[in-house]
Amino acid sequence: MKTIAMIPARYAASRFPGKLMQILGGKTVITRVYQAALGTRLFDDVIVVTDSDIIEEEIRKVNGSVKRSKKEHESGSDRIAEAAQEMDVDIILNVQGDTPFIKKDPLEKLLRLFDDPTVQVGSLMQMITDKHVIADPNRVKVCVDQRNNSLLFSRSVIPYPRNEKAAAVYYEHIGVYAFRKQALLDFTTWPITPLEDAEKIECLRYLEHGIPLRMALTDYIGVSIDTPDDLEKAKTML
Repeated sequence: MKTIAMIPARYAASRFPGKLMQILGGKTVITRVYQAALGTRLFDDVIVVTDSDIIEEEIRKVNGSVKRSKKEHESGSDRIAEAAQEMDVDIILNVQGDTPFIKKDPLEKLLRLFDDPTVQVGSLMQMITDKHVIADPNRVKVCVDQRNNSLLFSRSVIPYPRNEKAAAVYYEHIGVYAFRKQALLDFTTWPITPLEDAEKIECLRYLEHGIPLRMALTDYIGVSIDTPDDLEKAKTML
């Protein structure tokens, strides 16, 4: 199977504009993400997909592969689908442009999910125990069935601990996705669905069309740069 990694890279992020061009340990965030994905050696190609002259120039400076978006897009999946439409590829892995500490092991686990021919979309999750993290609406939670197929994603606390004595397990969704090409292209033909619109979680569109995401459990992969505070945490981790 031909496998590529795509990194959707939008400059005008709503919560932290220009976050991908912030400096982290002498390199921009987007350069660190690109080089980390490339360094895993899991992919036939790694491509940054952007609507920004600034980000395109940055990736070309490090001799990286970059494609320009031709349209405005609501989600990263829509952005990479446009770029992938004419490409000869089987599996597309979407690496978020604000995750500079991505490692080989989680991505390898994610790709192995597709050894099961029934899997159309896969993603990552990690166990969380901190009550503040569980309650944080900026951290998306996921519930899964016994085969690790997603049942629901939410910014709310799921499962809700109505029975405080129950041994509930909480998982945080890590926004790294992999798709069979056709599943990704199908996604872009569907309008935004009600749950997706309410929660602003794009993968809910798959669930609302009856397609579960197969989730791979991984260890903590590092902070995502969503806010200036996250950038400071990342500097400390680095």
